[in-house]
Amino acid sequence: MKIQPLEHEKFYHIFNRGNNGINLFYDADCYYHFLRLYEKYIEPVAETYAWCLLKNHFHLLVYIKPQNEIDNRKLKYSTVEKPRIISASKQFSHLFNAYTQAINKRFKRTGSLFEKPFHRKLTTSDDYFQKLIYYIHNNPVHHGFCKNINDYPWSSYGSIISEKPTKIKRKEVIDAFYNLDNFIAYHNQNQDLFDIDGLIIE
Repeated sequence: MKIQPLEHEKFYHIFNRGNNGINLFYDADCYYHFLRLYEKYIEPVAETYAWCLLKNHFHLLVYIKPQNEIDNRKLKYSTVEKPRIISASKQFSHLFNAYTQAINKRFKRTGSLFEKPFHRKLTTSDDYFQKLIYYIHNNPVHHGFCKNINDYPWSSYGSIISEKPTKIKRKEVIDAFYNLDNFIAYHNQNQDLFDIDGLIIE
């Protein structure tokens, strides 16, 4: 089956896990390094609405910027040669390649780290959008890493409910739930996730 490239001006749920279920993140430095590389490779081409990193998988909700809003001068590549065509899909590949190289070097391992190709799901409705954000933020609770989403450090939930500066599209996310109180209340209730059941990574 041919993998469709990420299209400009559309929302996507990007998710993937370690190859054969192996861990992607071994300690806090790994999480921080992935986020640094994410800023380097992805922020020039996409806006981020939600994210969560767990030991062996991750979830992202992103909006691919219009072509005319991408500043080519800010783009970074994991290859030496500059590509002729700027592709959001390729930028994600550069991110995963750069992170794999760093992990392989640090932990003296070889081979693939991520499953290929990475999963992408077009997000087309407001209801789906809300449930997806809820699912992403509650993933650590679902997998037993914490009892409350406030206690998990490697997701965008804390940034959204905070007033600290953030590159997350905080206002837009809160507006999707009408206000911050509703955003928090929605996240603390059990939601019917039947619509996105196929996106759950165990």
